[in-house]
Amino acid sequence: MALAQYQKMRRLSLAVLLLAAFVLLLFVGASGNEEIHDMVEAIGLGFIVIGIVGRMWCTLYIGGRKSAEIVTTGPYSVTRNPLYVFSSIAAAGVGAQTGSVTIAVLFLVGCAAAFHIVIVREESFLRDEFGPAYARYLATVPRFVPKPSLFRDEAELRVQTKLVYRTLTDGLVFFVAMPVFELIELAQQSGWLPVLLRLP
Repeated sequence: MALAQYQKMRRLSLAVLLLAAFVLLLFVGASGNEEIHDMVEAIGLGFIVIGIVGRMWCTLYIGGRKSAEIVTTGPYSVTRNPLYVFSSIAAAGVGAQTGSVTIAVLFLVGCAAAFHIVIVREESFLRDEFGPAYARYLATVPRFVPKPSLFRDEAELRVQTKLVYRTLTDGLVFFVAMPVFELIELAQQSGWLPVLLRLP
């Protein structure tokens, strides 16, 4: 299977996961007082911003090069899958818009788990494509959790601005969570949607 197909699978997996989560969250609310609720939402907004900026940072290095060469500098020097790491952080921020820390953590873990399936397949493709060079990269750089001490950079980068802008516009979708969850919360408070479970 080509790398493009793996990436398509990644997007489809994430879309299915988010749709399922959205349906479930129609009937789940946050417990705790309003102050904690608002604080969790604010921290979640910060996570979304970090996720979007991080994804753009990754695109500066990987844009258009993923299947052509092994990128081992910048964010790719501390983790082999920084794009997925930052996407998972943004997903946690989306979950936090419910005001629940538990839901934020579930979004983080669920997103990372969905990406794990795709990562394993991508690694198999890249191992076949690049052989020993990729094997060395596998042996020295962690798969997911970043190791900052490994960071190294390039003096110059050739950037495909079109891909960076596309990553930005794709990332803005994460902000849709804010009005969506506010509407769900309003519907729950008004009694239009029953709250079957409350999570801290």
